[in-house]
Amino acid sequence: MALTALDIYKNLPQTNCGKCGFPTCLAFAMQLANKKASIDACPDISDDAKELLESSAAPPIKLVKVGSGDREIEMGDEVVMHRHEKTFYHPVAYALMVDDDSPDIESKVQATEEMKFERVGQEMQLDMIAVRSKSGDPAKFSSAISAVKGKTSVPLVLVSQNPAVIEEGLKACGPDRPLIHAATKDNYEKMAELAKANNCPLAVLEDSGLEELAELSKKVKEAGVEDIVLDLGKKPLGKLFQELTLVRRLAIKKLFRPLGYPVIMFAGGEGASEGLEAAIGTVKYASIVVMKEADRAIMYPLLTLRQNIYTDPQKPIQVKPGIYELNGPAEDSPVLITTNFSLTYFTVAGDIETSKVPSYLLVADSEGLSVMTAFAADKFTADTATELIESCGISDKVNHKKIIIPGQVARMSGKLNENSGWEVVVGPRDSSGLPKYLREYVGA
Repeated sequence: MALTALDIYKNLPQTNCGKCGFPTCLAFAMQLANKKASIDACPDISDDAKELLESSAAPPIKLVKVGSGDREIEMGDEVVMHRHEKTFYHPVAYALMVDDDSPDIESKVQATEEMKFERVGQEMQLDMIAVRSKSGDPAKFSSAISAVKGKTSVPLVLVSQNPAVIEEGLKACGPDRPLIHAATKDNYEKMAELAKANNCPLAVLEDSGLEELAELSKKVKEAGVEDIVLDLGKKPLGKLFQELTLVRRLAIKKLFRPLGYPVIMFAGGEGASEGLEAAIGTVKYASIVVMKEADRAIMYPLLTLRQNIYTDPQKPIQVKPGIYELNGPAEDSPVLITTNFSLTYFTVAGDIETSKVPSYLLVADSEGLSVMTAFAADKFTADTATELIESCGISDKVNHKKIIIPGQVARMSGKLNENSGWEVVVGPRDSSGLPKYLREYVGA
């Protein structure tokens, strides 16, 4: 269980010196209990007390990193059960499974590497490749890893329960720090030895139940491996759903350290069935979901689901305010204005591009709020629109002073005209009307 403020206070110097930035040790203890301060702020705490408090203050789910460089994957370090309580920090990573005896490894990985999607300004794609030793041949496994690495730099999962196969595969990985899968009750000593020697995270696999999984994770930790990933094994989907939730609850609510690690899940089934299992893993706390196929029809909704879940609800996705040129505008092109909520911008920009009408789109800083929300909150007003018009340099790009505003904020047209000196034209209430509207506008 987490230490209370009083428990923490008992381990502090109790001098009320204020060196930590708080007036009393009790005030500091309260901040520590709420995870709003660091124990490092106290210069006088004893080493024993610091070790105790640091252990208590550690995140309930350990941060584990896989891979290296720009495409390194971070997992864990989550502190809440539900996103609205705070936020989720590390999105689930999607991995494609390739077998070492597959004849088309390179083409499969290449196709995956080229499969990218863009939504509201964020580029999304698969994050990892899981190489499975289906042949059981260490040399073939090593060759498959080299083939994968020749096509992508994403982090790898090495899938085999044979330590000899894993050992050979690690040689092919070099310093890339793959995730080793998996340690079991029969091989954990050798697997832990390999993980520790190569500074790699290690997945532990036990499908007999959570008690056995917790015992195995403790044994692996005692063997010197700090970065652990849990695999709950193959179970009926309903049972897996329950255990994924229970592991998260035990880690977050009970601070049960043996289960306080990220979880890897291997989606079963075919086609839509595999996609359904992957979706369950996405919404119920899996940190890695491994799939046998990466069909676009399955991946696009999965990536969209992930993006929606792991967007910080307290920080809307925003685009940079300023001028955006669409369809190659000229000096007589129409000028429109909207807010910098990412979904609003990309919807409006997409509809302008559909119209084929060369246009300038001014994007106002609304702190990431949509048009009506920003207008209601006084974040998108005649004053802020005027400030943008005057500061962005649009007057130097066009030979007119006409601006089209969203129909939803028609009420600010008079004041905007008065403040800016620009003729204000009220556009359609919804951006879906822009293609027809702009074609008629330039034809007028």
